[in-house]
Amino acid sequence: MFKTWLAVQKCPECRQPLPESYAPPADEPWMTGIFGCVEDRDSCLTGLFCPCVLFGRNVESLRDDTPWTRPCICHAIFVEGGISLAIGTVIATSFISGIDPGTTCLICEGLFFTWWMCGIYTGQVRQSLQKKYHLKDPVLLPK
Repeated sequence: MFKTWLAVQKCPECRQPLPESYAPPADEPWMTGIFGCVEDRDSCLTGLFCPCVLFGRNVESLRDDTPWTRPCICHAIFVEGGISLAIGTVIATSFISGIDPGTTCLICEGLFFTWWMCGIYTGQVRQSLQKKYHLKDPVLLPK
């Protein structure tokens, strides 16, 4: 006797069976262009003057169990704080003599590593937002 295994469509995330009539949502194009943020004045000003708050709000909309303050604080410390430290290091080494170049090198290496890790994390958040809202990858260069 032969067993026939039914090909049941399953959810790729939770692996639960889906009804036969289920069709996955199509990827939608972005509703605005790269400078579409200027249409929403509040978001534009928040992103310009306090990008950590905008990042925190995006993470909160993605994950219900995460308040916006936690990713906001991490973003402020590592990104904005790193930029401030880099500027301070450049100014200090330019105007103050006697600073060890090795110390400056270690600070710069730490900053590059931190920015690299932040880039990976923010990229993952962006991919999660694209997946949640079924958005296509933006096309940056004309074909």
